[in-house]
This record gives sequence, C-alpha cells and structure tokens, in this order.
Amino acid sequence: MNLGSLILLIGTIAIILTLISSLLSTQKRNWALQFLQHFCGTLFVISGFVKAVDPLGTAYKMEQYFAEFESTFAATWMSWISPLFPYLASHSTSFSITMIVLEIILGIMLILGVWKKLTSWAFFLLVGFFTLLTGFTFLTGYVPSGTSFFSFDAWGPYTTSNMRVTDCGCFGDFIKLEPRVSFYKDLVLLIPAFIFLFASKSLFTLLPEGLGKKITIGLGVLIFIFCLWNTYWDLPLVDFRPFKEGVDLRGQKIAEEDAQANVEITAWLLKHKETGEVKTVPNDEYMSNLADYRGIWEVVDQIKSEPAIPVTKISDFEVSDSEGNDMTYDILDAEGYLFMIVSYKLKEESTSVTTVSMQDTIWAVDTIVTAVDTQLVRRIEQINPQTIQAEDVVWSSGFQNAFLEKINPLLGEAAENGISGFLVTSYLSDERLKDFRKDCRFDDAVYLADDILLKTIIRSNPGIVLMKDGVILKKWHYRKLPSFKEIQNTWVK
Repeated sequence: MNLGSLILLIGTIAIILTLISSLLSTQKRNWALQFLQHFCGTLFVISGFVKAVDPLGTAYKMEQYFAEFESTFAATWMSWISPLFPYLASHSTSFSITMIVLEIILGIMLILGVWKKLTSWAFFLLVGFFTLLTGFTFLTGYVPSGTSFFSFDAWGPYTTSNMRVTDCGCFGDFIKLEPRVSFYKDLVLLIPAFIFLFASKSLFTLLPEGLGKKITIGLGVLIFIFCLWNTYWDLPLVDFRPFKEGVDLRGQKIAEEDAQANVEITAWLLKHKETGEVKTVPNDEYMSNLADYRGIWEVVDQIKSEPAIPVTKISDFEVSDSEGNDMTYDILDAEGYLFMIVSYKLKEESTSVTTVSMQDTIWAVDTIVTAVDTQLVRRIEQINPQTIQAEDVVWSSGFQNAFLEKINPLLGEAAENGISGFLVTSYLSDERLKDFRKDCRFDDAVYLADDILLKTIIRSNPGIVLMKDGVILKKWHYRKLPSFKEIQNTWVK
C-alpha cells in the first residue's frame, strides 16, 4: 500500500463513520467539521496501530533522532541541551510506547468526540511536535555532510543523501515516507488542528459522553498491554520488515545487488562555484563537456535511474568474523538448517574498572661452569610492584540467563543433530567478546554486523532465527523460544 491508497482508505472510513453517526444521533452538526474529525481520528488510529505492532521500531527511530539532535545542538550556544538527548535515548522504548498509546487514544477521542477541549489541544500539540520533527528531518536535506544545521549560509541544494534520518517512521515499517512528504503531510494536518482548537465546542459527539469516556479508557488500557506484548514478551504481531519469515534471504540479496549494479547515472546536479546557481545536466552532456564543467561547477549529487526491483535492508546484510573476513555468503550459501542468534548489543547491567596489584618479576640467567658440565641457572634479579586497570562487566541477568538457560542448550542439541549455530552481534572489542564467552558460556562461532541491520532482522535481543538454504523459516523472541524437540517436530523436517 502507498500513501495515496491509505488516504483513500481513511477517507472512505471517515465517510462511513459520518453516515453512521447521522443515523445514531439527531443533534445538529457541521458535516464538514464532522468529516474532518473522523478523518483525523481514523488517521491517528491507523498510524498508531501500525506502530503498536512494533513499538521497538519506533524506539529505534527515536534513538536516531535523539542522536542527531545531540550532535546538532552540541556545536551551538544551546549546547547545554545536548546532554538531555542521550538520557531520552536511554528511555526510547518507554517514550515510544507512550507516544503510540497517546496517538491511538487521541484518534479514538476524536472519533467519539469526548473531552473536546482536551482533545483539540492534544491534537494541536501532537501535530505541532510531529511537524517540528519531520521538518527538521526534511531540512537536513539542504545541509551538506559535515556542516552544522544552524550554519544557514552553508546550506546547499536539497539532496536526499544529506538527510540524517532517511524516513520519519510516521507509519512504522508499514509505509516508508520520504521526510519531505511527511513534512508536507503534517503541514496539511495543522489546518484541522487549528480548526479543532477554535471550534472545539462544535465537535460532534458520537456516543453519550459517559459511555464514550469509559470506552476510551478501556481501549487505552488494552492498547498499552498490546504494545507491551509486542515489545517485551513476543515478536511483533505483524512483521512489515524485509526479513520476515519465508523470505529467501540469499535469493533476494543477489537480486537486489544485480538490480543496483544495473542502475545508471542519468543526470548530474551541479552548483556554480561563484554564483551558487544550481542546475541539472543530463549525463551525456556532462560527460561530453567534462573539462568545462569541472572548472566552474561542483557536483552536488548524482541522479540515477531506479533499480529494476525495490532495494531493501537485505542489501545491507553483511557479516564478518573478528578478523574482518567476509562471512556473508558462507552463511547464505550454507546447505541445510542453521540457527542464527542475533544480538544487536550484548546487554550489560554495569561496567566497572578495578585496580589490580601485580608483581612484575625480572629474571636473570647465570652460567655456572663445573668440571662436569656447564649449567644455566635462573634467578630473580628484581621484583617491581605494578598496578593495572581491569574492566569488570556485569551482564544483564535476563540477557545472560537467555543464553545459559535457553540458547546454549538449544545449540547444544542442534549440534548433536548436525545443525550448526552462531551468534551475530555488533562490533565490539576482543576483550569484551572474551568476557561474554566466559560469563555466558558461549562456545559457538561469533560474527559481527552493523547494529541497525541486526535491529531490523529481529525485534528481540537476543533473538533466534532458523534458516534453511538461505531462507528464513522461523523467528523467535528469546522469551518464547521452544525446546529443540518442539522445533525439530514442527520446522526441521
């Protein structure tokens, strides 16, 4: 589904709700206002629901925003606000669930017409917040890499490659919207937001107010539990990401790589070095007059043809070992079943540095010559006391127990039945990996990959993926991991 189809669906639902309400109530109404009320309410319910099935996706998106806000404000006179964003990022999941529940509840309140004044102000403030968020994302398209957002004189032509966050996450992974489109959408939504603000008393009430409020509160509790279920207790109810069950990961990656290899440069976006004029030049013309353009014009961006098939995050599936050797196709080309354990971050409870005292012993060797033979005798020449700092990692108990009680026994039984397994995690030091192996008693292979890729593969840390011949058969949240016998009876044939 695309944005146009979604708007058509929401408009249809809004018309149906408006007609139903006319049958249920005889109160005086403003039909245009009532349609706007139902349209915006339905939009918020649908937008919130597709995120409620995957709150971690929104949390990860918020982490990207917070990181960008931190770096943006750090180089300005408002640097005092930068430390706030790492704190918010550390609570991104709670922030995500709160925002999702609020969005859906607000949609329900608009549809039912309860708490009219509160609803109007909440809708206005939330749309205003989204407008600032998407506006920032869109405007970074004018900010060249390495340039501060607030250095307005250094802004250049708009290019999507400049944007720090590639999509706003307004509809989660259900529909990917370019930030420019999202910003324009939010600007349009400011119109009904202002209308509701100044005409809150005229909003239509679908049900008796007391009943409407009880329904709103009850649905709010259910939505909150639903979000928790899709975050902490199980994988998302619906998987909108490219790494869903049944996907031929190997075949899709090869197809996407072939499609990208056949992409051609159709034009060049150029900027005049003196006047700042920006223009688009066809590739043939640019290449024919390359010497002339190089002296006066600088390349802002390349305009390329669209690949034959859409390129997804599967194209970024790249895995290496600790030595830097590419293991991607060793995994994808492997025949038979295998378990891929995914952990975008080895979760720590705390890390402390302790000072350890040691004795540095210097030895000397004396040569002793006797009538019989010559002997070399070692002796202590000097003992120097020294101190070193050692890092002590305390792993999250839930994370550590997931390996000790579930994953390790699973991989052990799998190995006995000829099925290999390995862990893929984000890049980390050899010492940290050594500590993990020791404390979590993990003896299988460990590979490394980008953390954003790992977050996309599965919404569980750690998460378990069963593959066969490069195809994703099944994925499990570590809390829902069945025994090997159950897996063997159901998925391993």
